[in-house]
Amino acid sequence: MDNNQFSRREFLGLGAFAGASLAGRRIRPARELVLDAPAQPPVSSQPSDRVRFGIVGVGMQGSGLLATAITVPGVECVAAADLYDGRHVLAREITNNPSLRVTRRYQELLDDKNIDAIIAAVPDHWHKQLVIDALNAGKDVYCEKPMSHTPADGVAMLDAARRTGRIVQIGSQRVSSPICAKARELIAQGMIGELTLVEGWNGRNDPTGAWQYPPPLDLSPANLDWDTWLGTAPKKPFDPITFARWRAWKEYGTGVAGDLLVHLVSGLLFMLDMNRPPTRVASVGGIRRWKDGRNMPDVHAAVYDYAGLPVYMRLNLGTEMPETYRFQGSKGILEMTGNTIALTPQWGDDRSPSYYSGSFPKAMRDAYVKQWHAENDERLARESMSEAVVIRGGNFDATKGHLANFFDAVRTRKPVVEDALFGHNAALACHLANESYFRQDSVRWDEGARTIKS
Repeated sequence: MDNNQFSRREFLGLGAFAGASLAGRRIRPARELVLDAPAQPPVSSQPSDRVRFGIVGVGMQGSGLLATAITVPGVECVAAADLYDGRHVLAREITNNPSLRVTRRYQELLDDKNIDAIIAAVPDHWHKQLVIDALNAGKDVYCEKPMSHTPADGVAMLDAARRTGRIVQIGSQRVSSPICAKARELIAQGMIGELTLVEGWNGRNDPTGAWQYPPPLDLSPANLDWDTWLGTAPKKPFDPITFARWRAWKEYGTGVAGDLLVHLVSGLLFMLDMNRPPTRVASVGGIRRWKDGRNMPDVHAAVYDYAGLPVYMRLNLGTEMPETYRFQGSKGILEMTGNTIALTPQWGDDRSPSYYSGSFPKAMRDAYVKQWHAENDERLARESMSEAVVIRGGNFDATKGHLANFFDAVRTRKPVVEDALFGHNAALACHLANESYFRQDSVRWDEGARTIKS
């Protein structure tokens, strides 16, 4: 066996191994572990079980979802809708199907009784209308993150999902990540003791990372239905920059909160096995780097209270930082960066007499030190501190796993891993951060009134 590879039996033994260190037993130093590939949902060979889907929105994210979805066994794309004609061409290129049905009107996909499910990858301000229309048409829906453009939109979407009983999967793929699943397991097993504080951060440092995307070179009112694209947003003249960079304006998007923070929050909720909005939020930020006319901050930091647990999240479009979580506990730290978990144990108790005894008179100090050693030396001699455990994930495609989970649920009617309630609660954390930023005040979610209050 390769020195860097562990068998499944050895890997699953990590729980007992790390638990032994926390129980105070002598243990051997930890070695680096490699995560096994996750099991994929079973695929039926029956043609009647084939899932036929249509996609609405074939832009940056939609094109990637389409390319991935068609690799899931037992799944077929039968139609694509987009308000820009150039993406009709793109959809046919991705599916390698020159006759793929394409349209500007997503309602045509909803009217097609042969389509089982819809992938919705449209700007945030279109999420509510599209998702509710699809649910009312009897379609299951995979909706890109964040679930909603506003809290009120999220409430309406959640109500529609409950009323129709259709399957809704929100596209924050962290909940389908094997490395997140392992972190969740370790935290639940008490590897870091009592959780005291959680941090998360992500940063970019380039124009593309700050959404300064180049508009399609041929974009014009002739090949884009601009008025429909604006939807419920205020009317304005055709603007290719707005079309390509909509995330930068609150009229269409949700800023860095809806683009990056929602991933951190979704991962947090999943790894801590909780499904609720924060109790209160205070955030600060500003437009520090990309002074290009945007009205959403490019630097945004939020402090959350999750029923007494402090959570500090920070996003920055002016400095590169890998997406990282740091879970701090009474018995150590679990830090997850990308596809790697580092578990660093801590003693959590005194390893020597308290330095406060330096304030005692000498005779009292000598007596205290003698008594301390008599009570603790034998225990210390038995204990040995473990080295940090490092777990590396393989080359897993969380997006494919997330889509596969959705399509399997469409086929079997089993629950998905990120339903409308989970997506709503994750999006609420982002809306609360935005509201706190614009109000310059701390805010909270009032569940009874289903609204944000200062």
